[in-house]
Amino acid sequence: MEKWDEELIARLLPHNEELRRHIEEHRRYEEQLEKFNQRPYLTNEEEVEKKRIQKLKLAGRDMIEAILAKHR
Repeated sequence: MEKWDEELIARLLPHNEELRRHIEEHRRYEEQLEKFNQRPYLTNEEEVEKKRIQKLKLAGRDMIEAILAKHR
C-alpha cells in the first residue's frame, strides 16, 4: 500500500465506520490465511476454505480501495 493511502486511511479511520470494518475484516482474513500458509498440507476442505477466505479478502480490499477513491 502506498504511503499516501496509509495516511488517508489514518485520517479517515476515526470517522468512517465502513472503512474501519473492512480494514478489520481484511486483517482477520490475512491472519486466517497465514495459518493456512504455515501448514505443509491442507485437506480438500481446508483448500476450499482458504480459497473462500482469499476471495473475501480480495472483495474487502476492493471495498477499501473504493472508499479511498472517493476521498482522493
